[in-house]
Amino acid sequence: MQPKKIKLVDGINLMILWNDGSEEYISLKNLRKHCPCATCSAERDKQGKKYIPLYTENQISVRSISQVGNYAIQIRWQDGHDTGIYEYKFLKNFQPVG
Repeated sequence: MQPKKIKLVDGINLMILWNDGSEEYISLKNLRKHCPCATCSAERDKQGKKYIPLYTENQISVRSISQVGNYAIQIRWQDGHDTGIYEYKFLKNFQPVG
């Protein structure tokens, strides 16, 4: 599954138009909350399921998005966090939990 188009919508959602014609909107807040990088994953594991992170505006605002190979995107957040690599498979099947 490959995206045909990825764009920010109203500064709060990531819109992805997939090559199968489907379209998804994923909130930036949920993307940040479920960042797949090792640091964020470890923090979620350490805090447990009841952990509810609170984000400032610059933590859920996107500075830039770049393609990583032909399998993922990297989001650079306004607060400087940029280690999360969001694979297309992850984004296509994104189901935020908690």
